[in-house]
Amino acid sequence: MTRISKQDRDILEQAIYLPMVLTILDRDIQIIENSSLKLKKPYLELIEETMRAIQLKLANVKRYMKQHSLKVEKLKQDEAFTMYLFLYKGYEEQHNYFNPRIRNKVQELMTDYLLKRGMSS
Repeated sequence: MTRISKQDRDILEQAIYLPMVLTILDRDIQIIENSSLKLKKPYLELIEETMRAIQLKLANVKRYMKQHSLKVEKLKQDEAFTMYLFLYKGYEEQHNYFNPRIRNKVQELMTDYLLKRGMSS
């Protein structure tokens, strides 16, 4: 049984997923810059604006975690699962995440952020 509230667990999970989204978008920028696309600028601007929004969200997540004594650490990873240690107000909990679930969540977040960014113009 977990002691972590749903809100705090969501925050801890964002601390896992958001850096992954940023890493993927950063790689995508490199791919676009090295591609043979005729008009790279619109794609690069969309990705860069999306990254700024994610970085802002991640900064808020980190601030919340610091204020509420929350930490997350990656313990180990194999082909199927990744284990994280959640430090929650003096308690430690280990949580296993199925790697395809992580990938799907990161993909969902990327889609949400890219579509929000694209629609706000």
